[in-house]
Formats: sequence, C-alpha cells, structure tokens
Amino acid sequence: MNTLYYSPGACSLSVHIMLEWVGKPYSAVQVSYADAEYQKLNPAGQVPALDAGDGNVLTQCSAILAYLAHTHPAAALAGNETPLGQAQLGRWSAFFTGDVHPAFFPVFMPQRYTTADDETSLANVRAAGTSLVRKRLDLLDAHLLNRTYIVGNSRTYVDAYSVPMIRWASLMLPGGLASWPGVKAHHERMLADVGVKQAMRDEGLI
Repeated sequence: MNTLYYSPGACSLSVHIMLEWVGKPYSAVQVSYADAEYQKLNPAGQVPALDAGDGNVLTQCSAILAYLAHTHPAAALAGNETPLGQAQLGRWSAFFTGDVHPAFFPVFMPQRYTTADDETSLANVRAAGTSLVRKRLDLLDAHLLNRTYIVGNSRTYVDAYSVPMIRWASLMLPGGLASWPGVKAHHERMLADVGVKQAMRDEGLI
C-alpha cells in the first residue's frame, strides 16, 4: 500500500489528489520538514515522499505523479501514451516544476534571495516573485482558454499538479485569479472534483 508523507497545502497535495483519483487504499502521514525521523526517510527534508510499499521511497513531486499514473493504468491519468503525448505531459509537468513552483519561492521565502534583512528589501524580493508568478499564469492562461484539461481531453496527473500552485496564486494575488479566466475556470473545475475535495478535506484545507 502506498504511504504519502505530506504537509498541508504544499505541492504534496497534488500527490494526495492522485491517490484519490487512483482509487486504491493508501495512507497519508502529515510531517514536519524539520522532523528528524522524516529526514531519515527523505534526507532533503521536503515533501512529498511516497513509500511505495515495496522497499522504494520516491521523492520529487513530478516523478511520484508520473509513477502513480503509470502504475495504475485503469485510472487513465497518464494521458496519450504516444511519444508526442508523453512529451506534452512532460512539458507541462516541467512547467510546474521548473517555472511555476520556483516563482513562488521569493514570495514565500524572500530571505533566501537577499543578504539584506530590512522589510523594504524583503518586500522588493516578494514583489519580484509575484511578477514572475503573474508571467507564468499568463502562459498557462493562454494555453487553457477553450480547454477543459491541461493536456488532452481528460484529466491527467498534470491537472492534479496544478491544484496546489494555482491555489497559492488564488490566495496570495490581489483579485485572486480574476485576470486569468482560463486558469480560473480550470481551477474551479478541479476544486469541484470529488477526489480533490477529499484530499483537501483530509489536509484540513476545507
């Protein structure tokens, strides 16, 4: 049985959603990044981690999502299995991993990006991060207009991946997602999903 190690509302929420979509029994354990026992399991001290129950502990969100999709083909979350179809999934998974997620780091942890500790300097770093987030949402919005899902005609693990990060944007940006109607419509569609609701409920987010 799969065991997910997560922090509420973090990117690990996407794996929590995938486990709901897969529809197989699993357990979910809330952890602290600083927990010494968790760091033995995942020395990086980050979430998510997935104990696959066969001696393998997987880390890195995009890798775990793809693993769950491909090991549960009946759930149909791996998209079109052609090389082009998989490249499109990989493209958008990499977009969330390499473009969207890092754009939030200066917003959440501005002290990482400056040696100054005064509030003005930290606010400037946050503003730069917010600008990056907006640019990433512009790209995603242009792609999502007139689309129901990010890749193809049915949900995939990339749709699950989007949920925590777009949720962050909806909570932190002035006006929420109003400037990105395609992103907003997609996110609302995800939030209405039974599996998404259950994962968020389990994490105390709703």
